[in-house]
Amino acid sequence: MLGERRPRPQTAPTPSPFLSQDTGAAAAAMATLYPSLEDMKGHQVLQAQAAAGVGTPATTVLTEKPKLPSAPPMLYPNLAELEDYMGLALSSEEIQKKLFPDSSTALTPAGPLPGQLVAPLSGNNAGLRRAEIKPGVREIHLCKDERGKTGLQLRNIDQGIFVQLVKANSPASLVGLRFGDQILQIDGKNCTGWSSDKAHRALKKASPEKIVMVVRDRPFQRTVTVHKDSTGHVGVVVKKGKIVSLAKDSSAARNGLLTHHYICEVNGQNVIGMKDKQLTEVLADAGNVVTLTIIPAVIYEHMVKRLSAGLVKSSMDHSIPDL
Repeated sequence: MLGERRPRPQTAPTPSPFLSQDTGAAAAAMATLYPSLEDMKGHQVLQAQAAAGVGTPATTVLTEKPKLPSAPPMLYPNLAELEDYMGLALSSEEIQKKLFPDSSTALTPAGPLPGQLVAPLSGNNAGLRRAEIKPGVREIHLCKDERGKTGLQLRNIDQGIFVQLVKANSPASLVGLRFGDQILQIDGKNCTGWSSDKAHRALKKASPEKIVMVVRDRPFQRTVTVHKDSTGHVGVVVKKGKIVSLAKDSSAARNGLLTHHYICEVNGQNVIGMKDKQLTEVLADAGNVVTLTIIPAVIYEHMVKRLSAGLVKSSMDHSIPDL
């Protein structure tokens, strides 16, 4: 018809290659995880060097099923920038040892996949792996000792049953139970809503040869990896196991440690019940990379309520867990 306007054909907008590249890079950056802020900043320095045209090997990531590199790894170049990074005494040689330890295959040159830890400063740290709080649930098989004991003391919190005490050298310690683990089932029976007494009665009635438990790792706790400065400190002040202050600009402050929290573990080793002097010694011997497992004071104090301080000091399992 005369004067009628025909509609223009609709065309899909052409995606910008710059937008897609930026979006992909941003997504990759957000998908990358680091044990500590120092690892993140160190990785960014290495990436900046690579972007400037300095040849570097592929990013080193921690993987569960490692493979040896096919060729001898190269040193990251120009690490002089990291020599006194964030107050940490670093050297190219130290970084190289952490990236490619001679006796370990836990690090492999590869591009980081979502969920993998990139750790140019922490490296293949055993304490970080021992302290890991794994998601999901697991089944364990527990027995009783010659006295009919498991070495466990349980506590009801918010309708759940939690491990309040693991005695040293007990069946519970041998199967890897830890303070703060949540017990979901005992011999197929759900523990939700049980009292502490009911949980202990269930253990008492259970077979001495085999008790099947379903466990969730320490849901009230979290881990924070920190780095010692050139004086050997991480920047935390502890009194009776509780964090009371943080040093300004320290690794503890940078990585989000909080006051009014108790330290449960150092590199996976339980330190509950230790005197401050003992805890200081454990920290001093922990190496330059330290992973602390912490719990809010209000939850910790409720969890250990009615538990004898003497029993904790004399009986709590302080052994170093196996990997």
